[in-house]
Amino acid sequence: MEIKKETDYTNPDHYGGADNLYEAIKVIDAWSLGFRLANVLKYISRAGKKEGNSTLQDLKKAKWYLDAEIEKLER
Repeated sequence: MEIKKETDYTNPDHYGGADNLYEAIKVIDAWSLGFRLANVLKYISRAGKKEGNSTLQDLKKAKWYLDAEIEKLER
């Protein structure tokens, strides 16, 4: 099993990177997003950028979390 370096999972480029003012985690924290909406933002921000994940795949994941949030609010 390969041990990953901290830089492999902190501030990855597919989420904007540490130097980006709009890195996904920074926006999620600034906007105080809950779990579902945070995942919507995360998947939209990385769509087409993370190796092994297509743009369509990430957008479908974002839609799933958005639909789940809408369903929760409609109850």
